[in-house]
Amino acid sequence: MRVGFTYDLRDEYLAQGYGEEETAELDRPETIRAITAAIERLGHTVDPIGHAHALAGRLAEGERWDLVFNIAEGLYGLGREALVPALLDSYRVPYVFSDPLVLALTLHKGMTKHVVRAAGVSTPDFAVVESPADLDEVTLAYPLFAKPVAEGTGKGISAASKAMDPGALRAVCLDLLLRFAQPVLVERYLPGREFTVGILGTGRQAEALGAMEVVLGDKAEAGAYTFLNKEHYEDRVTYALVDGPIGHAVTDVALAAWRALGCRDGGRIDIRLDEHGDANFIEVNPLAGLNPVRSDLAIMARLVGMGFDNLIASIMRSAASRLRPRVHA
Repeated sequence: MRVGFTYDLRDEYLAQGYGEEETAELDRPETIRAITAAIERLGHTVDPIGHAHALAGRLAEGERWDLVFNIAEGLYGLGREALVPALLDSYRVPYVFSDPLVLALTLHKGMTKHVVRAAGVSTPDFAVVESPADLDEVTLAYPLFAKPVAEGTGKGISAASKAMDPGALRAVCLDLLLRFAQPVLVERYLPGREFTVGILGTGRQAEALGAMEVVLGDKAEAGAYTFLNKEHYEDRVTYALVDGPIGHAVTDVALAAWRALGCRDGGRIDIRLDEHGDANFIEVNPLAGLNPVRSDLAIMARLVGMGFDNLIASIMRSAASRLRPRVHA
């Protein structure tokens, strides 16, 4: 099978003058090499395409692939993660991971929480602040937690994200509105343990890879899995698999959210416990990082004894189940 590979290479954007935080979600060369090698060891031919602009040009020139492995996240706009799958859909080229509807929805954390709550999944009470004037309408009980509505990799999350009073909330929201030029999600801060659940598969066939607790060390910023904690996880964070009642509870919430949102093939759901010890949906990453060393999904796979090649193979099998047989004239 000829597999196209779409991605955004972080080095290309850094070379153009973009900053470290701006490009934090984009991929490193070692990630591209590792995924390429894993797909090739499955017996496929990999054609590196790159970003959405490169894909658009090659599609217009008439190129097609049996399947595209898509991890392109884009850089601007609420539709940035949906752009590549939308292009592929327009040319009827099948691809790995979720479709444009899911990727546009889940990039907006506020809209995502509306959907999972309507599906009966527990999530903290929240508000979306689009302008400073909206802060006067926030009536949630403190402490609150603020973060950009459409970023990942902990971008915009710091020790200041936890606001204990209206003055602190106003300060952090004004900073985020200015720096990220997008709305801010404000939600009730949950004081309990934090987990991330890896999911493989689609719909009823989706299964949890594992539930992993994120344990902040003495050197970490307190209270949250912040941007700096993620970037420098080696001496700030430890990861531990959880099982038993807590493991089952967070997994059940994660799978319910994954299925309600229509996510496909593989990704992660972040879960946090409230003051009663109940599991709550925090957010979803349907285009989870796949660096073989430092990405949470790969770390989780190692902890459960699954090699990186098998992780990629599982994702590919889920996507391949949607392929239609070719009709020959």
